Amino acid sequence: MKPEEPENPSDKIIGNPDDMDLIKIDYNSFEKTEDMKRYEDETGKYSVWRGIVTEGFKKWQRGEKIYHREKERISLYVSDETKAKWIEYTKSDGTTISKLIREAVESFIENQENHSNHNLSMFDPQTISTISHTLKEPLTSIKGYSQLLIENYREKLNDQVLETVKNIFEQSILLEKKIINILDNIKVEPEHEVLLIEDDLATIRLIKNYFESKGYKCKGVVSGSKGLEELGNAIPKLILLDIILPDLSGYDICINIKSDNEYKNIPVFFLTAIAGSEVQKNLEETKADGYILKPFNFSDFEVIFDILKKKRKKEK
Repeated sequence: MKPEEPENPSDKIIGNPDDMDLIKIDYNSFEKTEDMKRYEDETGKYSVWRGIVTEGFKKWQRGEKIYHREKERISLYVSDETKAKWIEYTKSDGTTISKLIREAVESFIENQENHSNHNLSMFDPQTISTISHTLKEPLTSIKGYSQLLIENYREKLNDQVLETVKNIFEQSILLEKKIINILDNIKVEPEHEVLLIEDDLATIRLIKNYFESKGYKCKGVVSGSKGLEELGNAIPKLILLDIILPDLSGYDICINIKSDNEYKNIPVFFLTAIAGSEVQKNLEETKADGYILKPFNFSDFEVIFDILKKKRKKEK
C-alpha cells in the first residue's frame, strides 16, 4: 500500500533543522529501514518526505500515538476572547478543549437525532395514523386525476399543460412516498410492556388487572391481525399469544414474529387451552420462548415477571 502523501508537507514535518535528524537524500532512492517500512504499512504515512525524516515517524519510534489515514485532524479558528473563555472553563471543569469539542459535537448530534424523532413519537399510534390518513385523502384525488389526464387526454393537452400535469403527478408520488416512509413506518414507545393477543374478553380483563396490580401495563387485542397491527405501531417487551384465534393461528403469528429481524428478540409465550404435549411439539418450529396453559395459576406467570424485571433493570 502506498503511503498517504501529505497535502502540505510543511504541516506534517514539525520542528526545525536544529532539533531534527535530517537526512538530505531523495526519498525514492533512500534505503528504508525495516522500522520505516513497518511504520508506513501501519499508518499509511511517509517515514521520509522530500529527504527529511518525518516527525510522525520519530513520534512512532518513541511510542507516541499516531493518527492513521482514516482519522482527520481538525483545526478551529476562534477569537482570543473565545479561546480564553474555553481555557478558563477547562481549568474549572478538569477537562481539555479537545475533549470539550468532542463531547459538544456528540451531544449536538444526539440532540438533533432525538429532536427529529421526538416530534412524531410523542403522539400515540392512532394520532399518527389519523395524520397520515388526512394527508393521503386529498393526495389521492390529486394523484388520480393527474394520472387520468395524462393517460386519457394526452393528445388534447398542449405541451406546456401536459408537462405541468406530469410534474404534478410525479410530485404527488414523491409526497406519497414521504408520507409512507415517515408516518406509516414510525415506531413509538408503547405505553404497555406486555401485548396480549387473546380473543376472550374476560381473560383479557383478568390478565390486565393482574399485571397492573404487579406494576406492569398490559394491552389486550382480540385477534391476530389486530395484534400484528399493534406490533407495527409499538414494540412491547413481551407477547402473550393465544393459539386459537378467530382469524389467524397463533403458531403462524409466532413464526411471523420470530422471522422478522425487528421483532425476533421479543419473548413470545403461548397462552392456550390446547394440550401441553401438542404445544410442546410446535415450540421448535415456531421458536416460541415458552407457554402457559389454561386454566392457569397466577404463579405460572413468574417466568414472565422475571423477564420483565430483567428488561427494566437493563434499561436503567
